[in-house]
Amino acid sequence: MEIICSQQQLLGAINTVLKAVSSKTSYPILECILIETDNDDIRLTANDNDFCIETVIPGTVNRAGKIALNARTLADLVRKLPADDVVISTDDRFVTTIVCGKAKFSLHGDPGDEFPKPLPFDDSNPLVISQFTLKDIIRQTIFAISDNESNRIMTGEYFEIEGNRLRVTALDGYRVSIRNVELRGNYEKNSVIVPGKVLSEVGKILSGDMEKDVSIFFDERNIIFAFADTVVHSRLIDGRYYTIDSMINTECETKITVNKRELIDCIDRASLFVKESEKKPVILEIFETNIMISINTQVGSMNEEILAEREGNDIKIGFTPKFLLDILRVIDDETITLYLHNAKTPCFIRANDDSYIYMLLPVNIGSH
Repeated sequence: MEIICSQQQLLGAINTVLKAVSSKTSYPILECILIETDNDDIRLTANDNDFCIETVIPGTVNRAGKIALNARTLADLVRKLPADDVVISTDDRFVTTIVCGKAKFSLHGDPGDEFPKPLPFDDSNPLVISQFTLKDIIRQTIFAISDNESNRIMTGEYFEIEGNRLRVTALDGYRVSIRNVELRGNYEKNSVIVPGKVLSEVGKILSGDMEKDVSIFFDERNIIFAFADTVVHSRLIDGRYYTIDSMINTECETKITVNKRELIDCIDRASLFVKESEKKPVILEIFETNIMISINTQVGSMNEEILAEREGNDIKIGFTPKFLLDILRVIDDETITLYLHNAKTPCFIRANDDSYIYMLLPVNIGSH
């Protein structure tokens, strides 16, 4: 194989696929990136057998072929090359020569044929959505997945498709995040659980361009995201997701509308007094046209009032500051509405059109 490409494009492609390189494996080939020719393009692939990323960059192919090179070594080397054309060539013993400017390096590679390629997939009926929308969905839900691998269902997000509606749900036992999106076309009813790790990486790769689309394909075991010059393959999480509708209680005794930025800033200031080991709640006391926000910890205390519009009863309720901030920071609306029943039942923050719904469990404030 002999190829020529720009250092910047090569590095960008390496950084994209590097996310799927296996960090703990007994198979050294999974610690590699596969470089192969694809007609007049150059394809890079990383695969840990559960998660695979492929991306294509333009270049000159003087001699077709493929080689698997250690991902970390390749990434570190290309990162330090000058911004010039890079020539990569291999010989019959899988020794790879990399030339850039006046620098020349040799790396020992592995046969490209030994690298595991993703299984082919049926691309006849994709779910099509804009990169902007998918990136936004991930941003507004991913914080609510669990990092506890003992409950794998909670480490993923639940995609439900029916007709022209897509609902994406994440939960971790303390909070629930839901995004409802109207699709351009109509699709058969289906549902899958997508690993949160995969969605997080897809969100980083997506450009967020409204004019560019993502095609999503899935079957009973796998999901594929195809966009621009990149394809992401992943195994789905097997299992039955939680019944979300029974958790969404529309009854409320108190409804508060407040400026989101003011509420964020106030809770952010309260968080300065919280030690991670202490886990003290921030207390919201709603009365008439104000919310009194307070916290009392070993570090110090704070009391601050902000204006709000209240419908219903006065209420005093506590939340974990970080969990509340995680929700508030991903909402784009200038004003938000909180729906409360009592101090021991979940708080809901939802859009008027239900395009987003967040549920947060309160903290027992006791004698706080």
